[in-house]
Amino acid sequence: MGCRRVSSGCQNCYAERLTRERMGLNVWGNGPRQVTKAPWRNVLKWNREAKESGERRRVFCGSLCDFFEDYPTCNEARPKAWDVIRNCNSLDWQLLTKRPENIIRMLPMDWRDGWSHVWLGTSIENNDYAWRADYLRVVPAAIRFVSYEPALGPLSELDLTGIDWLIYGGESGPGYRTENKQWARDIMAKCQANGTAFFHKQSAGYRTELGIELDGRVIHEMPHGKELARI
Repeated sequence: MGCRRVSSGCQNCYAERLTRERMGLNVWGNGPRQVTKAPWRNVLKWNREAKESGERRRVFCGSLCDFFEDYPTCNEARPKAWDVIRNCNSLDWQLLTKRPENIIRMLPMDWRDGWSHVWLGTSIENNDYAWRADYLRVVPAAIRFVSYEPALGPLSELDLTGIDWLIYGGESGPGYRTENKQWARDIMAKCQANGTAFFHKQSAGYRTELGIELDGRVIHEMPHGKELARI
């Protein structure tokens, strides 16, 4: 748990608010990071259940941190996390970062062309950070995705080459910043032209997942290999 702000998308970080206000932890900025124990045990159980049922489950790894932050505590914990991820291959792992420039040098030695059960993603909130996709697209991965969250401006300059999935979400929670729904329409059209799966998660609002519809439709496309699975 913990991180350091790197861009405008971090202003109202839900993870910072959760750990500060509800947990009373100071793990942000130059403060110490904290490694929790419960999730490490849980994934072993989830992997076993997924293997027994034959149904794959998705795990969003590191929801209260940045998996690829270059920080002593993170660097020490990451090899251990890779060991868990490697062994729990009945789960599909989603790793999201605002620091895609760090990914290649922090991959495990046996990564090669990517592990089939690991999805790599980067957060891009507006055109100012469209360059993050340039770092992501050169990393071998089964699935590469962009989290356009919180959407703070248009993404007209985003190159979707090599990107399999894009998630759009307006900002939620106290002090949320408003959105222009044309941003969502424009990026959806760009995804359709590129063959990138598009997932409209939510509109901007006080509550999370408020207004999941875009122009009266629920659009929850998911990547499946290089094809689109619409649900």
